[in-house]
Amino acid sequence: MTTLQERPAASRPGVRPGVLGRTGLYAVLLANAVVVTVFFVQAGFASNTLIVLGRLAGLYGALLMAFQLLLVARLPWFDRRIGMDRLTSWHRWTGFSVLWLLLAHVVFIVFGYAQSSSLDPVNQLVDLAETVEGVLRAITALAIIIVVGVVSARYARRRLAYETWHFIHLYTYVAVVLAFTHQVAAGTTFTSSSVARTYWYAVWGVALASVFAGRLVLPLWRNLRHRLRVTAVVPENDDVVSVYVTGRDLDRLPARAGQFFLWRFLTRDRWWQANPFSLSAAPDGRTLRLTVKRAGDGSAALRHLKAGTRVFAEGPYGAFTTLHRTRPDALLIAGGVGVTPIRALLEELHGHAVVIYRVATDRDAVLYDELRELALAKGAELHLVTGPPVPDRLAPRELARLVPDIADRDVYLCGPPPMMNAVLGSLRELGVPRTQTHFERFSLAG
Repeated sequence: MTTLQERPAASRPGVRPGVLGRTGLYAVLLANAVVVTVFFVQAGFASNTLIVLGRLAGLYGALLMAFQLLLVARLPWFDRRIGMDRLTSWHRWTGFSVLWLLLAHVVFIVFGYAQSSSLDPVNQLVDLAETVEGVLRAITALAIIIVVGVVSARYARRRLAYETWHFIHLYTYVAVVLAFTHQVAAGTTFTSSSVARTYWYAVWGVALASVFAGRLVLPLWRNLRHRLRVTAVVPENDDVVSVYVTGRDLDRLPARAGQFFLWRFLTRDRWWQANPFSLSAAPDGRTLRLTVKRAGDGSAALRHLKAGTRVFAEGPYGAFTTLHRTRPDALLIAGGVGVTPIRALLEELHGHAVVIYRVATDRDAVLYDELRELALAKGAELHLVTGPPVPDRLAPRELARLVPDIADRDVYLCGPPPMMNAVLGSLRELGVPRTQTHFERFSLAG
């Protein structure tokens, strides 16, 4: 179906929100790396090169550890501009960098001191632990970080339940405290300068305060303010259910179409389990709606929720919003239940839109009637593409046929990972700039 409407002129934004967010994070990290280096140089160099390298590796490793906390603090300003999936990915790779830097710190320090003494490296490490304040705490912190690194490796992560992995991951905060107290007690950079020590307390204070505010204070405050409850549970088909949630002052909740929450439904058997589900309708200030496909015990249990059930929701999260638009027209591509944020975005979008909904069969097209009504009301084109995964029905040639001006549109994509990877490849072949391609993968950390 095609309906013509007047198209708004292309906007010419200044700095894109994503670029602004990334630049802000890089600037914070770079500025602190420069300050750390200056304090390190001012403290003077040891005569042994290995010890110098070890101390510098320890400083940069600790700085990256503080930066990691900022990445998972879920601060709204950064989350809206970068997205939790990218912040989580950066947190993961920063974590491995921390691990290697701290291992280098230990190796260089131990071999450096062993070079100046008659002890072998193992006995030198034991001697340092027994004679230098904070070294035993540092060894304990490193052991914890190694364990967390091992369980965070892709092979192990896929075999652990999220709750188990998360519980182990929480021990990182113990490692943070142990490593910090070791540094301020034994680090030459901080024992030789009260200014450097004050700066280091400030860096870690800001990092920990960010986590405390973003992960605890803000969610608690919002839930106390809005007092969310389930008002209705509506089956969409045998496997999919929509849950309607209401509360107080929802017009003041800064949620946008395309975003998601971490939902906890406070029933006796599920209160401890949080799941990321997108809004399947644009927030209207009165009701929030999520639409979920049964994929496990947690999502299956939503069908049996009772009206009045209390809800604890963390969020809204995600950069999959119209904030990042660069073009006046848009293409929305959904696969399966990935239609939920796409349907919400269509409700909020201005300008001409094309919607492609990819499913195996017609009966899998959840919310299709709503999409069709929205498309008619907004003058959008809607294409339902059905069939098995092979052959690929969203290959470059097919996409170009359905949307000839695809390179001139913003593209929003949500669906199963294999489909998303295939479509992203098609978009690259068709010359769609990366700045016009918007997608988000649900992944949690910390």
